[in-house]
Amino acid sequence: MDDPRTADFEAERRRLTRLAYRMTGSLTEAEDVVQDAWLRWAGVDGGIESPPAYLTRIVTRLCLDRSRSARAQRETYVGPWLPDPLVGTVELSETVSDDITVTLMLALERLSPLERAAFLLHDVFDVPLSEVAIILDREPTAVRQLASRARKHVRDARPRFDIEPADAERITRAFFAAARDGDVAALSSLLAKNVEIHTDGGGKVLAFRNIIRGIERALRLFASQRRKNPMPPRLLRVVTIHGLSGYISIDGRGLLQTTALDIHEDGICAIYIVKNPDKLAHLTV
Repeated sequence: MDDPRTADFEAERRRLTRLAYRMTGSLTEAEDVVQDAWLRWAGVDGGIESPPAYLTRIVTRLCLDRSRSARAQRETYVGPWLPDPLVGTVELSETVSDDITVTLMLALERLSPLERAAFLLHDVFDVPLSEVAIILDREPTAVRQLASRARKHVRDARPRFDIEPADAERITRAFFAAARDGDVAALSSLLAKNVEIHTDGGGKVLAFRNIIRGIERALRLFASQRRKNPMPPRLLRVVTIHGLSGYISIDGRGLLQTTALDIHEDGICAIYIVKNPDKLAHLTV
Protein backbone atom coordinates (compact mmCIF):
# COMPACT_ATOMS: atom_id res chain seq x y z
CA MET A 1 0.00 0.00 0.00
CA ASP A 2 3.07 2.28 0.09
CA ASP A 3 2.89 2.38 -3.72
CA PRO A 4 0.47 5.19 -4.72
CA ARG A 5 -0.70 3.23 -7.76
CA THR A 6 -1.59 0.22 -5.61
CA ALA A 7 -3.34 2.49 -3.12
CA ASP A 8 -5.40 4.07 -5.91
CA PHE A 9 -6.48 0.65 -7.15
CA GLU A 10 -7.35 -0.73 -3.71
CA ALA A 11 -9.47 2.35 -3.01
CA GLU A 12 -11.61 1.41 -6.04
CA ARG A 13 -11.56 -2.40 -5.76
CA ARG A 14 -14.96 -2.84 -4.11
CA ARG A 15 -16.71 -0.50 -6.50
CA LEU A 16 -15.06 -2.17 -9.48
CA THR A 17 -16.08 -5.61 -8.20
CA ARG A 18 -19.66 -4.41 -7.77
CA LEU A 19 -19.68 -3.11 -11.34
CA ALA A 20 -18.13 -6.29 -12.77
CA TYR A 21 -20.58 -8.46 -10.85
CA ARG A 22 -23.57 -6.42 -12.05
CA MET A 23 -22.24 -6.71 -15.61
CA THR A 24 -21.58 -10.47 -15.50
CA GLY A 25 -23.82 -11.94 -12.77
CA SER A 26 -20.88 -14.07 -11.62
CA LEU A 27 -18.63 -13.52 -8.62
CA THR A 28 -15.85 -15.57 -10.19
CA GLU A 29 -16.07 -13.61 -13.42
CA ALA A 30 -16.12 -10.33 -11.50
CA GLU A 31 -13.01 -11.25 -9.54
CA ASP A 32 -11.23 -12.34 -12.74
CA VAL A 33 -12.14 -9.07 -14.45
CA VAL A 34 -10.87 -6.99 -11.53
CA GLN A 35 -7.63 -8.99 -11.49
CA ASP A 36 -7.18 -8.39 -15.23
CA ALA A 37 -7.89 -4.70 -14.62
CA TRP A 38 -5.15 -4.63 -11.98
CA LEU A 39 -2.63 -6.14 -14.41
CA ARG A 40 -3.46 -3.49 -17.00
CA TRP A 41 -3.42 -0.75 -14.38
CA ALA A 42 -0.02 -1.86 -13.07
CA GLY A 43 1.41 -1.80 -16.58
CA VAL A 44 0.33 1.75 -17.46
CA ASP A 45 3.20 4.18 -18.02
CA GLY A 46 2.85 7.69 -16.63
CA GLY A 47 0.30 9.29 -14.38
CA ILE A 48 -3.48 9.01 -14.74
CA GLU A 49 -5.51 12.16 -14.15
CA SER A 50 -8.56 10.32 -12.77
CA PRO A 51 -7.87 6.76 -11.56
CA PRO A 52 -11.58 6.01 -10.80
CA ALA A 53 -12.67 6.98 -14.33
CA TYR A 54 -9.78 5.13 -15.95
CA LEU A 55 -10.39 1.95 -13.93
CA THR A 56 -14.13 2.08 -14.62
CA ARG A 57 -13.34 2.24 -18.31
CA ILE A 58 -11.00 -0.78 -18.10
CA VAL A 59 -13.46 -2.92 -16.13
CA THR A 60 -16.43 -2.07 -18.36
CA ARG A 61 -14.53 -2.87 -21.53
CA LEU A 62 -13.21 -6.13 -20.08
CA CYS A 63 -16.77 -7.12 -19.19
CA LEU A 64 -17.97 -6.23 -22.69
CA ASP A 65 -15.15 -8.35 -24.16
CA ARG A 66 -16.42 -11.31 -22.13
CA SER A 67 -20.10 -10.73 -22.90
CA ARG A 68 -20.15 -12.65 -26.20
CA SER A 69 -18.82 -15.86 -24.67
CA ALA A 70 -21.04 -15.37 -21.62
CA ARG A 71 -24.14 -15.15 -23.82
CA ALA A 72 -23.11 -18.31 -25.65
CA GLN A 73 -22.74 -20.10 -22.31
CA ARG A 74 -26.21 -18.92 -21.23
CA GLU A 75 -27.72 -20.40 -24.40
CA THR A 76 -26.36 -23.85 -23.57
CA TYR A 77 -26.90 -23.59 -19.80
CA VAL A 78 -28.88 -26.49 -18.37
CA GLY A 79 -32.12 -25.22 -16.81
CA PRO A 80 -32.87 -21.69 -15.56
CA TRP A 81 -29.87 -19.42 -15.03
CA LEU A 82 -29.64 -17.29 -11.87
CA PRO A 83 -26.89 -14.89 -10.79
CA ASP A 84 -24.46 -16.00 -8.09
CA PRO A 85 -26.21 -15.35 -4.77
CA LEU A 86 -24.95 -12.41 -2.74
CA VAL A 87 -25.95 -13.02 0.86
CA GLY A 88 -25.77 -10.63 3.78
CA THR A 89 -22.57 -12.18 5.09
CA VAL A 90 -20.63 -11.82 1.84
CA GLU A 91 -18.27 -8.84 1.92
CA LEU A 92 -19.29 -7.71 -1.54
CA SER A 93 -22.95 -7.52 -0.57
CA GLU A 94 -22.16 -5.11 2.24
CA THR A 95 -21.14 -2.53 -0.36
CA VAL A 96 -24.18 -3.03 -2.58
CA SER A 97 -26.53 -0.11 -2.19
CA ASP A 98 -28.02 -0.02 -5.70
CA ASP A 99 -31.11 -2.03 -4.69
CA ILE A 100 -30.87 -4.47 -7.62
CA THR A 101 -32.67 -7.70 -6.71
CA VAL A 102 -32.59 -11.10 -8.42
CA THR A 103 -35.61 -10.05 -10.49
CA LEU A 104 -33.81 -6.99 -11.77
CA MET A 105 -30.60 -8.95 -12.40
CA LEU A 106 -32.66 -11.25 -14.63
CA ALA A 107 -34.06 -8.18 -16.39
CA LEU A 108 -30.48 -7.00 -16.99
CA GLU A 109 -29.74 -10.36 -18.62
CA ARG A 110 -32.32 -9.56 -21.30
CA LEU A 111 -30.52 -6.37 -22.28
CA SER A 112 -27.82 -6.11 -24.91
CA PRO A 113 -24.30 -5.76 -23.44
CA LEU A 114 -24.17 -2.07 -24.39
CA GLU A 115 -27.63 -1.37 -22.92
CA ARG A 116 -26.64 -3.11 -19.71
CA ALA A 117 -23.40 -1.17 -19.48
CA ALA A 118 -25.09 2.18 -20.20
CA PHE A 119 -27.80 1.57 -17.59
CA LEU A 120 -25.43 0.37 -14.87
CA LEU A 121 -22.86 3.08 -15.39
CA HIS A 122 -25.32 5.96 -15.61
CA ASP A 123 -28.32 4.93 -13.50
CA VAL A 124 -26.62 2.77 -10.84
CA PHE A 125 -23.06 4.04 -10.58
CA ASP A 126 -23.84 7.71 -11.39
CA VAL A 127 -21.30 8.05 -14.20
CA PRO A 128 -22.11 11.15 -16.33
CA LEU A 129 -23.42 10.36 -19.81
CA SER A 130 -20.46 12.15 -21.37
CA GLU A 131 -18.07 9.77 -19.59
CA VAL A 132 -20.25 6.74 -20.41
CA ALA A 133 -19.99 7.76 -24.09
CA ILE A 134 -16.19 7.70 -23.83
CA ILE A 135 -16.19 4.33 -22.06
CA LEU A 136 -18.50 2.74 -24.66
CA ASP A 137 -16.95 4.60 -27.60
CA ARG A 138 -20.36 5.89 -28.69
CA GLU A 139 -21.89 9.30 -29.29
CA PRO A 140 -23.67 10.79 -26.23
CA THR A 141 -27.04 10.72 -28.03
CA ALA A 142 -26.60 7.00 -28.77
CA VAL A 143 -25.67 6.32 -25.14
CA ARG A 144 -28.73 8.24 -23.97
CA GLN A 145 -30.92 6.01 -26.17
CA LEU A 146 -29.19 2.86 -24.86
CA ALA A 147 -29.79 3.90 -21.26
CA SER A 148 -33.40 4.88 -21.99
CA ARG A 149 -34.23 1.52 -23.59
CA ALA A 150 -32.55 -0.32 -20.74
CA ARG A 151 -34.40 1.76 -18.16
CA LYS A 152 -37.75 0.82 -19.73
CA HIS A 153 -36.93 -2.91 -19.63
CA VAL A 154 -35.84 -2.69 -16.00
CA ARG A 155 -38.91 -0.65 -15.08
CA ASP A 156 -41.14 -3.30 -16.65
CA ALA A 157 -39.63 -5.95 -14.38
CA ARG A 158 -41.50 -6.70 -11.17
CA PRO A 159 -40.83 -3.79 -8.78
CA ARG A 160 -39.46 -4.46 -5.34
CA PHE A 161 -42.01 -4.48 -2.53
CA ASP A 162 -40.87 -2.95 0.75
CA ILE A 163 -41.52 -5.19 3.73
CA GLU A 164 -40.50 -4.85 7.36
CA PRO A 165 -37.48 -7.07 8.20
CA ALA A 166 -39.33 -8.79 11.05
CA ASP A 167 -42.25 -9.66 8.75
CA ALA A 168 -39.89 -10.86 6.03
CA GLU A 169 -38.07 -13.16 8.46
CA ARG A 170 -41.35 -14.52 9.83
CA ILE A 171 -42.63 -15.33 6.34
CA THR A 172 -39.28 -16.82 5.34
CA ARG A 173 -39.15 -19.15 8.32
CA ALA A 174 -42.78 -20.12 7.81
CA PHE A 175 -42.10 -20.89 4.16
CA PHE A 176 -39.06 -23.03 4.96
CA ALA A 177 -41.04 -25.08 7.49
CA ALA A 178 -44.01 -25.51 5.13
CA ALA A 179 -41.81 -26.48 2.17
CA ARG A 180 -39.81 -28.88 4.34
CA ASP A 181 -42.96 -30.58 5.62
CA GLY A 182 -44.91 -30.45 2.35
CA ASP A 183 -47.63 -28.58 4.23
CA VAL A 184 -49.98 -27.68 1.39
CA ALA A 185 -52.37 -25.67 3.58
CA ALA A 186 -49.58 -23.51 4.98
CA LEU A 187 -48.00 -23.04 1.55
CA SER A 188 -51.37 -22.03 0.09
CA SER A 189 -51.54 -19.18 2.59
CA LEU A 190 -47.99 -18.03 1.81
CA LEU A 191 -47.76 -18.23 -1.98
CA ALA A 192 -49.20 -15.77 -4.49
CA LYS A 193 -51.46 -17.21 -7.17
CA ASN A 194 -48.93 -16.43 -9.91
CA VAL A 195 -45.87 -17.63 -7.99
CA GLU A 196 -42.80 -18.68 -10.00
CA ILE A 197 -40.05 -21.09 -8.91
CA HIS A 198 -36.63 -20.68 -10.54
CA THR A 199 -34.12 -23.42 -9.72
CA ASP A 200 -30.51 -23.16 -10.91
CA GLY A 201 -28.64 -26.46 -10.81
CA GLY A 202 -26.52 -25.79 -13.88
CA GLY A 203 -26.66 -29.47 -14.81
CA LYS A 204 -24.40 -30.22 -11.83
CA VAL A 205 -27.12 -31.33 -9.41
CA LEU A 206 -30.76 -32.38 -9.71
CA ALA A 207 -32.97 -29.34 -10.34
CA PHE A 208 -36.06 -28.37 -12.32
CA ARG A 209 -35.27 -27.86 -16.00
CA ASN A 210 -38.01 -25.26 -16.43
CA ILE A 211 -39.51 -22.43 -14.40
CA ILE A 212 -42.50 -23.64 -12.37
CA ARG A 213 -45.39 -21.20 -12.75
CA GLY A 214 -48.64 -20.98 -10.78
CA ILE A 215 -49.64 -21.94 -7.27
CA GLU A 216 -51.28 -25.25 -8.22
CA ARG A 217 -48.12 -26.61 -9.84
CA ALA A 218 -46.01 -25.26 -6.99
CA LEU A 219 -48.15 -26.99 -4.36
CA ARG A 220 -48.00 -30.31 -6.20
CA LEU A 221 -44.25 -29.95 -6.48
CA PHE A 222 -43.68 -29.32 -2.76
CA ALA A 223 -45.99 -32.16 -1.77
CA SER A 224 -44.20 -34.51 -4.17
CA GLN A 225 -40.79 -33.47 -2.91
CA ARG A 226 -41.75 -34.29 0.66
CA ARG A 227 -42.91 -37.78 -0.35
CA LYS A 228 -39.78 -38.48 -2.40
CA ASN A 229 -37.29 -37.09 0.13
CA PRO A 230 -37.77 -38.65 3.56
CA MET A 231 -34.67 -36.82 4.86
CA PRO A 232 -35.83 -33.22 5.39
CA PRO A 233 -33.58 -30.23 4.61
CA ARG A 234 -31.89 -28.40 7.45
CA LEU A 235 -32.04 -24.62 7.83
CA LEU A 236 -28.62 -23.09 8.41
CA ARG A 237 -29.54 -19.42 8.68
CA VAL A 238 -31.94 -16.78 7.44
CA VAL A 239 -30.15 -14.17 5.32
CA THR A 240 -30.74 -11.51 2.72
CA ILE A 241 -29.95 -12.44 -0.89
CA HIS A 242 -29.71 -9.52 -3.29
CA GLY A 243 -31.75 -7.56 -0.78
CA LEU A 244 -34.50 -10.20 -0.69
CA SER A 245 -35.27 -12.28 2.37
CA GLY A 246 -34.03 -15.84 2.08
CA TYR A 247 -32.07 -18.62 3.67
CA ILE A 248 -29.18 -21.03 3.29
CA SER A 249 -30.00 -24.70 3.82
CA ILE A 250 -28.64 -28.20 3.36
CA ASP A 251 -30.85 -30.87 1.83
CA GLY A 252 -31.15 -34.48 2.96
CA ARG A 253 -28.17 -35.48 0.81
CA GLY A 254 -25.95 -32.82 2.35
CA LEU A 255 -26.06 -30.45 -0.62
CA LEU A 256 -25.96 -26.70 -0.01
CA GLN A 257 -28.47 -24.33 -1.56
CA THR A 258 -29.72 -20.76 -1.23
CA THR A 259 -33.35 -19.70 -1.51
CA ALA A 260 -34.45 -16.09 -2.05
CA LEU A 261 -38.08 -15.04 -1.71
CA ASP A 262 -39.65 -12.12 -3.54
CA ILE A 263 -42.42 -11.23 -1.10
CA HIS A 264 -45.24 -8.89 -2.12
CA GLU A 265 -48.51 -7.88 -0.50
CA ASP A 266 -50.34 -10.85 -2.06
CA GLY A 267 -47.73 -13.37 -0.93
CA ILE A 268 -44.49 -14.90 -2.19
CA CYS A 269 -44.54 -14.23 -5.92
CA ALA A 270 -41.12 -15.66 -6.85
CA ILE A 271 -38.74 -18.22 -5.35
CA TYR A 272 -35.13 -18.27 -6.53
CA ILE A 273 -33.18 -21.41 -5.62
CA VAL A 274 -29.48 -21.80 -6.42
CA LYS A 275 -28.10 -25.34 -6.19
CA ASN A 276 -25.22 -25.13 -8.66
CA PRO A 277 -22.15 -25.79 -6.46
CA ASP A 278 -19.99 -23.56 -8.66
CA LYS A 279 -22.14 -20.60 -7.61
CA LEU A 280 -22.04 -21.45 -3.90
CA ALA A 281 -18.31 -21.92 -3.38
CA HIS A 282 -17.98 -18.46 -1.79
CA LEU A 283 -20.45 -19.29 1.00
CA THR A 284 -19.37 -20.37 4.45
CA VAL A 285 -21.50 -23.00 6.17
